[in-house]
Amino acid sequence: MCCGRFNRGLAILGHTLFWGALDGKLIAIDAVSGQKKWETEVANPSDGYTITVAPLVVKNLVVVGVSGGEYGIRGFLAAYNARTGKQVWRFHTIPGPGESGHDTWKNDAWETGGGPTWVTGSYDPQLDLLYWGVGNPAPNYAPAVRPGDNLFTNSVIALNATTGKLVWYFQFTPHDAHDWDSNQTPILADMDIDGTMRKTICWANRNGFYYVLDRTNGKFLKGAPFVKMTWASGLASNGRPIETQNAKVTPAGVLTSPGIGGGVNWQPSSYDPRTQIFFVHATEGSSIYTSTAADNVRRGQNGLYEGSGSSVGETAVNIVKALNAATGTIKWEHKSPRESKDSDQSYSGILSTDGGVLFSAYAGTVFALDSQTGKELWRAGLGGKTQAPPISFELDGKQVVAVTGGSTLFLFGL
Repeated sequence: MCCGRFNRGLAILGHTLFWGALDGKLIAIDAVSGQKKWETEVANPSDGYTITVAPLVVKNLVVVGVSGGEYGIRGFLAAYNARTGKQVWRFHTIPGPGESGHDTWKNDAWETGGGPTWVTGSYDPQLDLLYWGVGNPAPNYAPAVRPGDNLFTNSVIALNATTGKLVWYFQFTPHDAHDWDSNQTPILADMDIDGTMRKTICWANRNGFYYVLDRTNGKFLKGAPFVKMTWASGLASNGRPIETQNAKVTPAGVLTSPGIGGGVNWQPSSYDPRTQIFFVHATEGSSIYTSTAADNVRRGQNGLYEGSGSSVGETAVNIVKALNAATGTIKWEHKSPRESKDSDQSYSGILSTDGGVLFSAYAGTVFALDSQTGKELWRAGLGGKTQAPPISFELDGKQVVAVTGGSTLFLFGL
């Protein structure tokens, strides 16, 4: 498997927990006794699939995605009956012959096109629409193997939650050559856009652009860069990136911003509906990207299916940024603190609260900021990896914030 043995969480419905296991199984567990209720195979790990995503419960369905974009899978999203574990629908993120979007693939590249779905989506019960981000095309760093826009990779897909049918899509990075997955958490917000109340979906993407879309139909409304970028000069009226020469990946290598980690990776952003501020734990940096010729791409060790790769250009710097959610304009920035130079530089997503405080973590340090100004309120060193976002709940009548450092769970008062 790529990128470590991770699990991003569980779903719960009534007294049943739902867990996606690394070996491609979806498992239902009695939350009281811990006994297994049912188990079903979602995907075969020998074909390059794993499951790291937290499932999402929608009505009586359990929706789960897959990892494995680095192994030339054909990605999908699937829904299962929560009581029986029987599959109800499956949507392939790489369209086959006769399916909409298939013409964006050439040379039969769709058969191993990638398109993993490894970060949990969001659901609008009024529209009965499920929104889910789709990851990189395969092979990575070898765009010559797969001519075309490569739908539905690097996109958000909106599916009818009951049937799994595609309602709309929006592709952030067509024909991706930089491994800029669109595996981020979709944020749904109702807000004023140019004097009109709109049902929107807000998205800080790994490619360095912040987007606002109409979540009823996928129409592009607003977009702006939130980190330094050299690969595009802006967005066209339909939201398609206007690429520069730095977007071209060559065998010799091209220095491009953002870097391989993107403007943000999978770590969740947050939104304050009172102030219409969008918070993102961003990364400023660059990488040297190199490509591989189409006739030189081979399956690597254990089936890894990639071209060349990337190396560090500028050392990445993590910064929490507050954006005007309707426009993407940056309101304030705060460089993420670290207690020790020896700390791992892993960073977490953001938890923002109605009380005007937001929480995040970086390089083994948890910290709190004033959400209006970005002023640091407090910090604490944890001494271990800090990738999971903080959460908040009530304990013995008091609100606490929980965050992990390495294999330890810490609780803090507000």
